[in-house]
Amino acid sequence: MHTAIKKDYSKPLSRRLLVVIDMQKDFVSGSLGTAEAQAIVEKVAAKVAKHDGKLAYTLDTHGPEYLETSEGKHLPVLHCIKGEEGHELVDSLKKPLRDALVFEKPTFGSVKLATYIAQDESISSVELVGVCTDICVVSNALLIKAMRPELSVLVDASCCAGTTTLNHEAALQTMRSCQIEVFS
Repeated sequence: MHTAIKKDYSKPLSRRLLVVIDMQKDFVSGSLGTAEAQAIVEKVAAKVAKHDGKLAYTLDTHGPEYLETSEGKHLPVLHCIKGEEGHELVDSLKKPLRDALVFEKPTFGSVKLATYIAQDESISSVELVGVCTDICVVSNALLIKAMRPELSVLVDASCCAGTTTLNHEAALQTMRSCQIEVFS
């Protein structure tokens, strides 16, 4: 007879990397902000504050020519323009930057973040939180899993927000299908 072992994701693990995806003003209260994103800010800030392992942030980063890019033609809303207020992290996440790694990315997933994780064998697991579940969180989770298939990649659904509730749930299911551990 086998007994299921329930994992306790609240305890910090040594060599565990917490990645905060795009918790920037434009995605929370700015040009692409949503009530769902606003609702997770304090949960994400609390998770960051109690995390004692490595910490990384991604920043969606565009220039003034954004509307001329492929993404800008599909999503014609100026957002996360480097040097503007909307590009900044939300206020409650600015202070606990500690020695965090910061990865600016011009598109949904950060190849630099995934490459860093693939090359740093001391990382035993990666947990992702942030926005948008159905765009940037899922893209980064899949990139990381593709580059280190044996690495434990986790997503805290209670600390993520999608473009809609339906899209959030669909992205969570996609990640589960790709052997990413989703928990709340």
